[in-house]
Formats: sequence, C-alpha cells, structure tokens
Amino acid sequence: MTDRTLYYTHNINPRVAVAVARHLKSPVELVRYEPMGADREAFLPLNPNSLAPLLVEDGKPLWEADAIALRLARLDGGDFWPDEHAVEMMMWVSWSAHHFTNAGAALVWHNVTARSFMGDPEPGVVEDAANDFNRFAAILDLTLAGRDWLVGNKLSYADFRVASSLPYAERGKIPLGAYANIRAWHDRLNQIDAWSDPFEGIA
Repeated sequence: MTDRTLYYTHNINPRVAVAVARHLKSPVELVRYEPMGADREAFLPLNPNSLAPLLVEDGKPLWEADAIALRLARLDGGDFWPDEHAVEMMMWVSWSAHHFTNAGAALVWHNVTARSFMGDPEPGVVEDAANDFNRFAAILDLTLAGRDWLVGNKLSYADFRVASSLPYAERGKIPLGAYANIRAWHDRLNQIDAWSDPFEGIA
C-alpha cells in the first residue's frame, strides 16, 4: 500500500489542497506542519521552497497546490479535473494564479498577515491591490452570469482554485459587494463541506 501524506498549513494554497483531498476522499494522511518554522530543516530535502502544501508518496515529494490537485484527481479517477476540458481547466488555473487569486491574496497579505507583524499597510498599496482585484472580479462575475460552475457547468477543480482566496474575504477586506454572481457562486461552494471547512476535525 502506498504511504501518502499531505502536509499543510492554514494558508490559501494549502487550504485548497486539503479541500480537494477531503472532497475527493483521497487516500492521504493529513498532517499540519511548519515549513518555515520548526519543521523547516527536516523538510528542506522534500521541498526546498519551504512552503506548503506538500504531498509525499512513498518518499517522493510533489509541491504546489495545482499539481497536488491534479494528482489527487487522477487517483480519484473521476471528472474533478476533466480530460475533455483540460485546456479550459488550465486557462482558469493559470488565470487564478496570475490574476484573480493573486490579487485577492495580496489583499489578505496586506490586511491580515503583514499587519500582524508590520503594522497597518500603506493605503496606496492596499488600493492598488483592490483595483487589481476589481478588474478581474468584473470578468469573473460576467463569466458566471447564467451558469453555476466555471467548466462544463459542473463542479471542478477550476471552481476550487479560482475561489481559493474567497474564504478569507471578510478578514482580508476583499471587495465582493458589487459582484452578485461571484457571491452566489461562492455560496454554492460553501454548501460543500470539504470547501466550507476543510480543516474540520484536524489541527
């Protein structure tokens, strides 16, 4: 039997990896760790980035949430990452990483993470991040008009990935008020237990 462990923290990318694992009921052990803290030296040979998430299968490491999600989807054998829509899936995964989620994560960073040890952010920096978010949120909101999900009108990893910053929206002051379609879409995602609380019952 394959020894398979998914190491995580409670940040945006590890959260989406854990959500995928729990949604697919993946055969993995979930272990919280501190890749830039107490566990750094021990895990450097497995992930020299000192980041989470990290999937280790029989000693072989796999970094990056998207690669881990693809691996878990392939293990599942279902259509959470559908082959027939592979190009469209990659479009949304890439768009999330470089644009929408990147902008949302910047707001979480400045309004939550950095504030905890650097104090209040510069207003102009937050304004720039909010402008970036609004630019891409308008595109997503228009795309979601008249559809429930992003790819093939069926839940897929594209939805998990693109929404990955939204669970932090309130704390991160991500401006969703003008985007009714995004809010409704995320409400649908929150009906999925693995998405709404991927860390339930674990550290």
